Amino acid sequence: MSKDVTRKPTNSGAGDGNGKVGKRLLKTLEQEELLEVLSEGFCKQCASLLETHIFNLIHDKLDHMSLSSDSTEVLSSEHSSASDASLQNDSESIKKRPDQRETVLCLSPFSQNDGLGGVSSTADNGLSEEQKELIRFLKIGRKKDFVHIERIDGKAINVLRGLELHTKVFNTEEQKEIVESVYKLQRMGQKGLLREQTYSEPRKWMRGKGRVTMQFGCCYNYAVDKNGNPPGIIRDEEVDPLPPMFKQMIKRMVRWHILPPTCIPNSCIVNIYDEGDCIPPHIDHHDFLRPFCTVSFLTECNILFGSSLKIVGPGEFSGPASIPLPVGSVLILNGNGADVAKHCVPAVPTKRISITFRKMDDSKLPYKFSPDPELMGIKPMVNSPSNKSPIEQNSRQKPLSSYSPTAKSAFQQKNQNRNNKVPSDDTETPSQLKNNSFIIENDDFPPLGSSNSGNRARFTRLRQL
Repeated sequence: MSKDVTRKPTNSGAGDGNGKVGKRLLKTLEQEELLEVLSEGFCKQCASLLETHIFNLIHDKLDHMSLSSDSTEVLSSEHSSASDASLQNDSESIKKRPDQRETVLCLSPFSQNDGLGGVSSTADNGLSEEQKELIRFLKIGRKKDFVHIERIDGKAINVLRGLELHTKVFNTEEQKEIVESVYKLQRMGQKGLLREQTYSEPRKWMRGKGRVTMQFGCCYNYAVDKNGNPPGIIRDEEVDPLPPMFKQMIKRMVRWHILPPTCIPNSCIVNIYDEGDCIPPHIDHHDFLRPFCTVSFLTECNILFGSSLKIVGPGEFSGPASIPLPVGSVLILNGNGADVAKHCVPAVPTKRISITFRKMDDSKLPYKFSPDPELMGIKPMVNSPSNKSPIEQNSRQKPLSSYSPTAKSAFQQKNQNRNNKVPSDDTETPSQLKNNSFIIENDDFPPLGSSNSGNRARFTRLRQL
């Protein structure tokens, strides 16, 4: 697409490829005359190009007004200190008043409008919170053109269609704050201060097995459990609600046109990886709507995609498409990228944290689930067609049948089977898996509430106080 937004007259300056004649004509007009010209309207392509140039001009103007990257992206240290003190006080109160357990999760939130956060500085140059938020918003990297063609059922399919990678969503200071929040929640889980099904820390008996997980909003069962519950949301189990910090993350992602306001997450799972931990090939269960997203922290790693991913060894997988996930980035999974391609994370080289946010299907909500008023009615900060992602164009909150032109296709049937049968038969045969010690089982997706029994006993006693 051409970068030249000036439309040249057909009978004047036709040879001026850079639009200089058009620019000279515009300069001869007064402000009111320019407004009159603009009010006449443009074709769709010209309007889009003009809007892009306007946004670029705003971006350049605000860059001149803004502080250096380091000073604009600093969160208030006073805010963090106050949060730490608040958490400590809440942790003490939980032992006395277990009926107010939600207060334990009141971790340090971002600023009220989910902008840059922090307190005012004398070097702000008079920028409002809205202006600072706009600066951050315009600096986000957005990649939405992932392509990998595979032949499936005789058709050439882009199995990555629907994936989006948004970078620089959370700056360095915000990442530190979120990571520390996760570690505080982990310590609470180890002490039995979270619900039994919220925190899981299975033993590590081989490479790639036993990462720590925390679930908020719903209890999700990765495989058939000892009670015979199938994979999916267990509606009669309770876990802790979304912590305030995570709700602030959701607000930012909706406001900044990363997640659509039609599919606001109401659950999440936190994965804490040690060196060698991984996530094996899978497709997310359709108890959760599309799109969903994962946010990365601590270490950049690659995520693999493909309709067929192979197990190479303990924690090691191979696949046709690899996407790096920078720290502070958000990966959106939707369409074929969520429902046709499997995905996995091979063994990580060092510590990593990911938080996956998902919206539950209304028909699968836990029986005692109540919508969070704080997450209702969140609006994107800019109502601009050029900023809307393909995801935002689709307001229907349904699984694959909503996004595929052929509803109830072979893809959907195959992927529904994958929810209950992992790994699928396109990786290894059952006879091969029988002798493979790294088959996908409960240790790959840790069993719920698998922290030690002492922690569970402590939590039971606390609830009885």
